[in-house]
Amino acid sequence: MIPVADDNPTRILPIVTWTLLAACIGAFFWQLGLDQRAHAAVIHGLGFIPAVFFGEARLHPDMAMVPAWATLFTSMFLHGGWMHLISNMLYLWVFANNVEDAMGHLRFVVFYLLCGVVAALVHGAPASGSEIPMIGASGAISGVLGAYLMLHPFSRITVVIPLGFILYPARLPAGLVLIVWFGLQLISSAGVDPDEPGVAFLAHIGGFLAGAVLILLFKYRRVRLFQGRTR
Repeated sequence: MIPVADDNPTRILPIVTWTLLAACIGAFFWQLGLDQRAHAAVIHGLGFIPAVFFGEARLHPDMAMVPAWATLFTSMFLHGGWMHLISNMLYLWVFANNVEDAMGHLRFVVFYLLCGVVAALVHGAPASGSEIPMIGASGAISGVLGAYLMLHPFSRITVVIPLGFILYPARLPAGLVLIVWFGLQLISSAGVDPDEPGVAFLAHIGGFLAGAVLILLFKYRRVRLFQGRTR
């Protein structure tokens, strides 16, 4: 299922959501302008490498662009290709504005970054010796999905379901869409070696659970959990 829209209006302009979208897209076009060697240096210098973060390896001085702890944040704005970028930005566009609306701009910045940090640590802890860079906004966006599930499980999400060569549109409850998504992450993570390149499913799981918990602390008091359909 590919989400393309939801039916939830917002009270405030999602300025932070738009800024995050612009930052990730801008960073990606910057990556496209690099030659192969420079691009590899950026991925290693700004990506989250568990072995470097946990002190089990060191980057070559030519690649060490920021302190190891800072890659928890810089890695969130890099992407590995067009599909990686588009899928992440689509989920951010559909779900983040309502989460930002529930807590305000400044709190949402902290919430988003904190979810991304938790996601990276959950990914890196079981493979602390891995020297494979992790990049992408998936972990932080997974936190947004976890928060959305806690806030608006009964809202309707417009999705596109690929059936062979046909794209079948449907409107489904957000709870169903997000629980299915989370279940797929759990199933996919079972067969993945964290020391091998690939999708960081553990980061998705960690970010999602972090978002589901942190929304309790970050939302405005007046905002209710498990809200009903808006229309």
